[in-house]
Amino acid sequence: MKWFEKKLVSPEKIGKKAEEIRALGKAIATLNGSFDLMHAGHLYILHEASKQADVLIVGLNSDASLQKYKSPNRPIIALPHRLEMMAALEFVDFVTWFDEIDPREWLKKVKPDVHVNGAEYGPACIEADVVKELGARLHLVQRISGLATSQIIEKIKVCG
Repeated sequence: MKWFEKKLVSPEKIGKKAEEIRALGKAIATLNGSFDLMHAGHLYILHEASKQADVLIVGLNSDASLQKYKSPNRPIIALPHRLEMMAALEFVDFVTWFDEIDPREWLKKVKPDVHVNGAEYGPACIEADVVKELGARLHLVQRISGLATSQIIEKIKVCG
């Protein structure tokens, strides 16, 4: 087993893992995204998410999912490497992935106590109805100015 694999949970097993965590009396926070070309803005929202509950589960968009909703040229970093980088973070407890273009079905499997999202998506974000249906809380985190992957990609193009 590679060093990071103890934090990886397959999509088929994430619901069971969440049940095990809940059975221990622990609250679960979730955060999802592509986390392609990880940067300090990602670290900030991940750390803020980790403070919202006992356990943080992060769901990554699969490569196919990213190609559908962002661009056929994405991801920049393939899923196996994104999973490894995410698992390396001390404040991330478990990492999984999903193939859908949005996380609503994934959230229904995990049933978090709190779901964290970027404030730029607002309280009416795509996950809001599912979060409410699950009886969970939505926690929004402000983006750090200048630290969006698309902005970083544009800067690389100019510098490149």
